[in-house]
Amino acid sequence: MPHKKLFIPGPTEVHPDVLKALSTPMIGHRGSEYSELQKRLTEKIQALAYTKNPVIFSASSGTGLMEGAIRCSTAKRAIVFSVGTFGNRWKELADGNGVPADKHEAEWGTGLTPEVIDGYLAAGKYDCATVTHSETSTGVMNDLEALAPVFRKHPEVVWCVDCVSSFAGVKIEVDRLGIDIMVTSSQKCLALPPGLSLCTVSPKAEERAKGVKNRGFYFDLVNLLNFIREKNFQYPSTMTIPHLFALDVQMERIAKEGVDNRFRRHREMASRVQSWAKRHFALYPAEQWASTTVSCIRNTRGISVADLNKELGKRNLNLSNGYGKLKEQTFRIAHMGDLQMSDIDELLAAVEDILKL
Repeated sequence: MPHKKLFIPGPTEVHPDVLKALSTPMIGHRGSEYSELQKRLTEKIQALAYTKNPVIFSASSGTGLMEGAIRCSTAKRAIVFSVGTFGNRWKELADGNGVPADKHEAEWGTGLTPEVIDGYLAAGKYDCATVTHSETSTGVMNDLEALAPVFRKHPEVVWCVDCVSSFAGVKIEVDRLGIDIMVTSSQKCLALPPGLSLCTVSPKAEERAKGVKNRGFYFDLVNLLNFIREKNFQYPSTMTIPHLFALDVQMERIAKEGVDNRFRRHREMASRVQSWAKRHFALYPAEQWASTTVSCIRNTRGISVADLNKELGKRNLNLSNGYGKLKEQTFRIAHMGDLQMSDIDELLAAVEDILKL
């Protein structure tokens, strides 16, 4: 079966060395080899996240740890700040777990402002707030630098951030920003196969969770952190060990590229795609909110995105249709993970040729 090069918002392309690491012979999840592996990966993730906070790995998608985050961080009431479909998911997770929560949904294509967030938090009604960093349904990236001072004004609020489609592609300084729980997963900018997620947990978030009675089991952050400490970097349940082997290889590859170079490459790919989009179509989000890792493009020409993808498939390329209510109204090009500018140029040239732009 021919391989289609993926320019979709996950899963992303995976390097052959990383794929090979998935077939590493198994080790026991209760032995010293496993403990050493997880400890080593914890330190590497902490460095990439610019944090001293403990790291939890999970054999789940990012949604799993998002569920654990809002459930374990809300003692009183949560406020969900949404800029699209995956921002709305935080509210669905709260409702499904019986967590009292309200939602502020920004106009799609725009991001969150400090004034809006401060308006909610100043009321003293909420002790947990969620934000999506890069929203793949709309191509919006919220400005965490601008939002961080608001959360510092409200230290009673545990700040949970979905960095699923931004971590490892954009510099996110967790400790300096004051993010209490940062959630991400393997299949986006980390450029691994799906199936692994991780989060960082601040002391404030852990202390809050201790006071929450019904934290569930699998995503109980307190139980997971206690187990990691007491059992020397192990878990109550079996971890997806192949993913950890692959992550170990990928973190070495990221270090070899250099994190600043990696972040710069993502910015340059975003600039290339978004300049092209403005020339031939239009960006869906306001330009100031355009994401560094995935571009959502308005279908101003009324093309059939499905037919375009069929033609691209004949060239072993694949972009993404619009998500949900934006299907066919938009299309999306991801520029994340290990994709290079030459890959972006190949895709854009193919689209131009097919559409005769």
